[in-house]
Amino acid sequence: MIEIIKRTNIDFMKSRYIAFIVSGVLSLIGILAVVAIARGTANLGIDFAGGTAVQVKFDNGVTAHQVRTALEADGIKGADLQDFPAAKKVMIVLKKAGAQNVAAVEKGLSDKVIEALTKGFPGNKITVDSVSEIGPKVGKRLRVDALWAVIASTIGILIYVGWRFQLSFSLGATVATFHDVLAVLGFFYITGLEINLILLTALLTIAGYSLTDTVVVFDRIRENMRVLLKESIDSLINRSINEVLSRTLITSLTVLLASVALFIFGGEVLHDFALAMILGVLVGTYSSIFVASPVVLLWSGNKPLIKKQR
Repeated sequence: MIEIIKRTNIDFMKSRYIAFIVSGVLSLIGILAVVAIARGTANLGIDFAGGTAVQVKFDNGVTAHQVRTALEADGIKGADLQDFPAAKKVMIVLKKAGAQNVAAVEKGLSDKVIEALTKGFPGNKITVDSVSEIGPKVGKRLRVDALWAVIASTIGILIYVGWRFQLSFSLGATVATFHDVLAVLGFFYITGLEINLILLTALLTIAGYSLTDTVVVFDRIRENMRVLLKESIDSLINRSINEVLSRTLITSLTVLLASVALFIFGGEVLHDFALAMILGVLVGTYSSIFVASPVVLLWSGNKPLIKKQR
């Protein structure tokens, strides 16, 4: 590959304490988000909160404001609307957990929505594209399963890296992975963006990317451990990070460009997934350098790592 970045000699470990403070704040926000999700107080999608989603197509285009007015005139309030003007379609989402009307907790809400639209737009033919109804019990089960999926994947990372390298590396990779997932989740929580199954997919993808990026750094550290036995661990880690820095940044930039393109041109459905991936790539690259490796240094006590080399 073309060496875009020449050989560097940056003392990354010198800034590890500042990085720990920044990462601690990001992780704390993420933990608050996890608590809010578990309690059902975050902005959850109908996948987790339960509710009804109806996508309809009009013969003559209408605006989201007109649809909201028609729904409220028939007593249906608190709907989240997403319109697709080019296709003359509107997605109507009404969460049971946050509904402001009696109808929202009744069965057959989709029929009530269609009936309200028929009354509100006489003469404008309405075609129902799709209807999804998820009960609150199912939503709660999905919410719990989603949290366990993230935890289980992280435990798998802990076991794999512990076997592939050694305990200190395993701990560093696990902390970095948790950090990346919590940071992205915390961003979605504090900005009020919807937390749904699409975001869960992005978080698991980010966890895999973060591990891959971290293992590249760890692999170089392990290679240098075999030939630089007398060098201190902080110096060895700095040397290893600098040696793979060009590869790390080029890989991250490639994934970032693809994610940005998906964010801009992928449409509303993939908007949140692409945003999560953009944040995940940035945070994952940062954590590989300033979280995973410093944890290894902290655990080792700045002593040469000469055990369990493979």
